[in-house]
Amino acid sequence: MSDAVQFLFRFTLFALVHSLFAVPSLKKRCGGQSTHVRRFYRLYYNIASLVLFGWTMAAFRNSEVLYVVPGVWSLVMYSMQILFLVILAICVCQTGIADFLGFSKNASEGVHSSTLVVSGCYRIVRHPLYLFSLLFLISNPVITVRWLLLTMVSAVYILVGARLEEKRLLVEYGDAYLTYQRAVPFLIPRIFTRKA
Repeated sequence: MSDAVQFLFRFTLFALVHSLFAVPSLKKRCGGQSTHVRRFYRLYYNIASLVLFGWTMAAFRNSEVLYVVPGVWSLVMYSMQILFLVILAICVCQTGIADFLGFSKNASEGVHSSTLVVSGCYRIVRHPLYLFSLLFLISNPVITVRWLLLTMVSAVYILVGARLEEKRLLVEYGDAYLTYQRAVPFLIPRIFTRKA
């Protein structure tokens, strides 16, 4: 099996497991009667996701370099990547870093915040974590076969995942999310706003 095929197989397995265990009904089933599992589900989910993603990335160690951005432009692109990581951290803080990591009381009890976050990063697009993750991937100045594959399959996974997440958020927040959907773009920010 070639490195590229093995990488794609592992990424597909990662994506399936990552998505499957994010489904609310499966979360409930996994938690069952165990308060310990319910309490730390998000934390276990994050750890398992990191381990699986590391295993995925280990599939393609000696990936051929396709392109390197020359000179000072590579520093500019690395700076952009750092900026995107900072923005990602800000977006996570807006919704609650403890919730995201699985350390908050709400996350550990399986309770979601009752407030829909629509300010800050979430005022620009509905899925800023996905947007800035994609921008981070795209702005890498060293493009290897593995990085190119990762960027392409991540883009597909993000688009599908965001659509599924939208359905879940509509169920969870109802009309509030519907209003938010109408006002804020999905993934690409509006450069020009429409006049009423």
